[in-house]
Amino acid sequence: MNKMGKVLAGVFAVLLVILIVWAVNGIPEPPEGDGQNPSQRVVNFDGNTISEEKDGKVIWTVTAEKMEMDIDTKDVALVNVKVTYNYNDGQTLELKAPKAIYQEKTHHLEVTDGVEGESSDGGKFSCKEVEWLPDKDMLAMKGEARIEYEKEHVKASGDRIESTNGFKKYRIIGKAHLEKGN
Repeated sequence: MNKMGKVLAGVFAVLLVILIVWAVNGIPEPPEGDGQNPSQRVVNFDGNTISEEKDGKVIWTVTAEKMEMDIDTKDVALVNVKVTYNYNDGQTLELKAPKAIYQEKTHHLEVTDGVEGESSDGGKFSCKEVEWLPDKDMLAMKGEARIEYEKEHVKASGDRIESTNGFKKYRIIGKAHLEKGN
């Protein structure tokens, strides 16, 4: 081997060693867990929207400040939410709450931790949590549920208030109280 061949072989050997060292040191370490289930894989989003459709119509839309979606189950935990329910007659119901949970498998949406809202026809709503029951097309207010239609002089409260039509008609369950007046 001549002098030039030996130099090229030396340069090649040095480059090979550098490449191996870089490859070994360049492999990232898996992130340390936070004590949760190590098999749970999540994706975080800031300022995003999810919605549910039926027969080509948007039933509800949830806009959240933060979302955390489990990659495997597609379940979503939402923070600081604004939920809009749309009804066939054009009425809307808008709710705000600190948290919500959406379960992909059942299409179940639960808005929690103190819910306040208004409907497009002037109703005001408050409760501890609101649950969308997709199999019944029903919205259920749970825990110290209150409805007030000031214009119609109607106030309703109970442990649970259910409706399938934007609370134009509703059913009060547990500690039911209804006031109608002028």
